[in-house]
Amino acid sequence: MALAVCATPIGNLGDVTLRVLDELREADLVLCEDTRRTRILLDRHGVAARLASYHRHNEAAQAEEAMLRLRRGERVALVSDAGLPGVNDPGARLIAAAVEGGVPVTVLPGPSAVETALVLSGLVGERYQFVGYLPRRASERLALAQELVRWPHPVVAFESPRRLPASLAVLAEAMPERLGAICRELTKRFEEVVRGTLAELAGRFSEPPRGEITIVLGSAPAVVETVEGAETALAAVAELVAAGVARRQAVAVVARLTGTSKNTLYSGSL
Repeated sequence: MALAVCATPIGNLGDVTLRVLDELREADLVLCEDTRRTRILLDRHGVAARLASYHRHNEAAQAEEAMLRLRRGERVALVSDAGLPGVNDPGARLIAAAVEGGVPVTVLPGPSAVETALVLSGLVGERYQFVGYLPRRASERLALAQELVRWPHPVVAFESPRRLPASLAVLAEAMPERLGAICRELTKRFEEVVRGTLAELAGRFSEPPRGEITIVLGSAPAVVETVEGAETALAAVAELVAAGVARRQAVAVVARLTGTSKNTLYSGSL
């Protein structure tokens, strides 16, 4: 009786581990997001397994059924379409239920788009922050971009190709000179990594690309705001506004030139 959480390839089917293949062969049931995609992986490696779909629309019912099987002593494996289940993928609910119910849980590690993109970008730091998929709503994307200005360490995010141009435009407006990388189709035949400042990347991806996208932002220089510096920056915003410049544009310019946060300039200039 054990729940085996199995990492699967993020692109190249040859990246699956031997331990994962052995576990999938021995499992009484393999829960997966899309049985068709998982079947392609298993057929490639000659693995026969009983598959059942497990996704956000049926996870409550399937988690309950899986727990019944586990308590009967069956062996259940959990996979996602790519990478490790439970991280921006279905699975967290079942894992939590197993832990709470005293069912042993084991994780069979493997490919990760987060770490792969971070290393490939060349922007690795001592720490990094993973923010999952960037928000769909424009207001939420703007709020996150303003928050990330204050985060000095590398940041990794997922994004859909369709929304990439809009997201890059927001990020570039908030921190145009920050280095970044767009990692597309990781481990696949047409893998591509485009590096540059966020302003350059926004220009490069003005149209949606094809394939799966992972965004990496490099470390940002730490900004130390003094009272005197903030007052000078606020005075500059006031002068620009008095000269007829729109407040939002004035704040953006002064923030970029002085390193003062936009939040400080907005709140202090109202």
